[in-house]
Amino acid sequence: MSWFRCAEARPWAPTRLFCLPHAGGSAVAYRSWAGEIGPEVEVHAVQYPGRADRLGEPLVRDALRLAGLIAGAMAPLLDRPAALFGHSMGAVLSYEVARLLQEQGAAPVHLFASGARPPHDRGDDRVAGEDDDALVAEMVRLGGSDAEALRDPELRELVLPYVRNDFALVEDYVHRPGTRLAVPITTIIGDADPHVTEAQAKKWADLTDGPFALKVLEGDHFYLNGRRREVAGEIRLALEV
Repeated sequence: MSWFRCAEARPWAPTRLFCLPHAGGSAVAYRSWAGEIGPEVEVHAVQYPGRADRLGEPLVRDALRLAGLIAGAMAPLLDRPAALFGHSMGAVLSYEVARLLQEQGAAPVHLFASGARPPHDRGDDRVAGEDDDALVAEMVRLGGSDAEALRDPELRELVLPYVRNDFALVEDYVHRPGTRLAVPITTIIGDADPHVTEAQAKKWADLTDGPFALKVLEGDHFYLNGRRREVAGEIRLALEV
């Protein structure tokens, strides 16, 4: 099964943007982005194993292994300049994918880290080992799920295994010394995000020798759901397309 979902192929577009979803998320989170971002960028959304149309595949719990699989799958699509956008867990994975690509001489042209603490300052929050109610409560606190829908036992049985896997993946992740990025980083957060503060978001600058920018938009952890147009504008501005 392919790792990427491309809602609109654009063979003329000079740049590809690879979008990595949040914990418990899937490629559908970026389904509308092609229309928002304009014709100069071809959007490819990553579909993690174990959910949506890859539900029957084994989950991947280790962040570095998952990043390696994604970077490997990107190889045939690196005939054009590529940028990475990751939200929450996806931001950490995007960072590790960027490191791998840079090591291989195919560094992305830009890394967009959305709604995430920096990889070297993750904190010690732990919810993956809690019961289902606590896991759902955390999802609702972050603003990413409908509480009423998650009261459905059948939906819980389907969704919570990969949600729990993803929470464990990001909670067990430890930043390791190694390749330092030379890639520009733009960090975008919501001003009412309970997960990451502006001070924490600024620490993404520590991870690159390239330019750094921080953008704060109105909203919570999932600010981007209501501000796709603004996010797309920031991406186009940074990519100069």
